[in-house]
Amino acid sequence: MIKKLLTVSCMLALAGTAQAATTWTMSAEQPDNNYLTINVREFAKDVEEATNGSLKINVQSNSILLKRPEVKRGVQQGVIQIGEALMSINGNEDAMYEVDSVPFLATSFDDAQKLWNLARPAITERLDKQGLMLLYAAPWPSQGFYTKKEISSLDDLNGSRFRSYSAATSRLATLMGATPTTVNSQEVPQAFSTGVIDSMITSPSTGVDTQAWDYVSHYYDVQAFIPLNFVIVNKRAFSRLSEAEQTALLAASERAETRGWQMGRERTEELTKTLSDHGMTVLPPPDAVRADMQKIGTTMADEWLAKAGPDGQKILDAYRGN
Repeated sequence: MIKKLLTVSCMLALAGTAQAATTWTMSAEQPDNNYLTINVREFAKDVEEATNGSLKINVQSNSILLKRPEVKRGVQQGVIQIGEALMSINGNEDAMYEVDSVPFLATSFDDAQKLWNLARPAITERLDKQGLMLLYAAPWPSQGFYTKKEISSLDDLNGSRFRSYSAATSRLATLMGATPTTVNSQEVPQAFSTGVIDSMITSPSTGVDTQAWDYVSHYYDVQAFIPLNFVIVNKRAFSRLSEAEQTALLAASERAETRGWQMGRERTEELTKTLSDHGMTVLPPPDAVRADMQKIGTTMADEWLAKAGPDGQKILDAYRGN
């Protein structure tokens, strides 16, 4: 991985020599039609306009530069100056990055935003110690099940090859009795068509991006949790900006976070309807599925607390009003 990062760094350095203004390269995770990427591009445009072109952010979407697990390290090592990635992909490093992925802890946008605001200082502190700055975070739609058949309980998913995209979703699959299989979102259609996976939990956004109606028949709107993508910047790169550029960047970040949460709220219903419009059966989870998922959520919350320690307990106590 390090060799790959260094290769990308050299390529970007050569490309940057021809730039007159300060130009940053940014890895964005999703394709251009995904609202998270639309928000990233609006953020980059906002920065350029606010600095009168003295700071430009060259957005490379759809993870073409770096994959999810590589983004944080890539920004930390200065391979790219700024990057966007799923926060919980870093859960193996520190449980705090998985605070958004505990099933049934925060299932509405209001609750997810409340939880994020409480967890943000702890996330910021951890990033700061690694030479990184948190700029903003934006939500995915709530997560639901995609299956090739109707299900009435989690027993129907027992033994299935279940797509995971983080340590938290791998643990979820295991507790469900399924076999977790890591597959990047861009590879989901092929993974289904070749039998690598036969079920998954993900958002309506990913379902639409990957045209889920081509490979599954059912979507269960479980609303298990609302994961976040965060945008981070290399602190050294930030320190080299002028004071005016720094101010403009931070102001644009605040607007991007506000806009991202608004877009998440507005697009979720529209994206879910798109699944239905393309012939998928869209249903609420059966009562037995919801009950089993809530039990799993309790187990995963306890496990998360054991890993997150006093910081995690402080966040959950504040979130629950204890």
